[in-house]
Amino acid sequence: MTVARLGAIEAGGTKFVLAAGDGPTAIAASHTIPTTTPEETLSQALAWFQDQGPLQGLGIASFGPVELDRGSSEWGHILKTPKPGWSHCDLAGYFVRHLSVPVGFETDVNGAALGEHGFGAGQGVASLTYVTVGTGIGGGAISNGRLVHGAGHPELGHIYSRRDADDRDFAGTCPFHGDCLEGLASGPAILARWGATLSELPQDHAAHNLVAGYLAQMCHTVFASMAVETIVLGGGVMKAPGLLERVVRQARELGAGYLPKSEVRRIVPPSLGDRAGITGAMLIAQRAAAGGS
Repeated sequence: MTVARLGAIEAGGTKFVLAAGDGPTAIAASHTIPTTTPEETLSQALAWFQDQGPLQGLGIASFGPVELDRGSSEWGHILKTPKPGWSHCDLAGYFVRHLSVPVGFETDVNGAALGEHGFGAGQGVASLTYVTVGTGIGGGAISNGRLVHGAGHPELGHIYSRRDADDRDFAGTCPFHGDCLEGLASGPAILARWGATLSELPQDHAAHNLVAGYLAQMCHTVFASMAVETIVLGGGVMKAPGLLERVVRQARELGAGYLPKSEVRRIVPPSLGDRAGITGAMLIAQRAAAGGS
């Protein structure tokens, strides 16, 4: 008798990571496909899952913004996104219809937060925020062991930073807000401003401290507003040598010793590395198969 597996999708703007197995730590098969058009990408993903045999549940952790409210007619949809062709794509509904299994749906950073909380840098803590700094900046938050949901999902990339006194001329790259955090410190913002990635710039270049300062402000804001114990900073920009250390130092300086229990507030890299998102998506599948949302 064939035993039904769990399926998982980490849906990114450049690639879809697919996985099938018995659980987050028991992935038996995985596959990666490029993100092209919705029709091509979703049909390729469907064909791969159909080759894996029957599924008992599917978890999707998707780039966004997305609709997470199950009471909404647009639940499971990608909303207005800069990714061409993907606005209003019914991502979750496609797999509900074609696979006839329970589907859980979250943002990609919520998935990564779940993965790190369950099996990575956030094990043993009640509250955690995962932030990815790459093509965009996004955050997923866990408080008292549960993902933070509300009118939407956290949009940490679109908070406003206090501009550095020597950084007034760059307008920012965010098409909605200009110089929000994403408009100042994301990969495209760095490239637009200096013509290179942060990793390509010499260590004494002013860009390193400037970007670290904006990310440190975000970390201080998260500590002060959410009272989390751990912030996990992932994404391609965070792979720049020395950046994490700069963020940690500047966030500590911004805190000025005011916040209670400052000694337990940590800013760390993801322990699961690039596996955080797909691990979280498997957790989402597990919950969906068990009847959870």
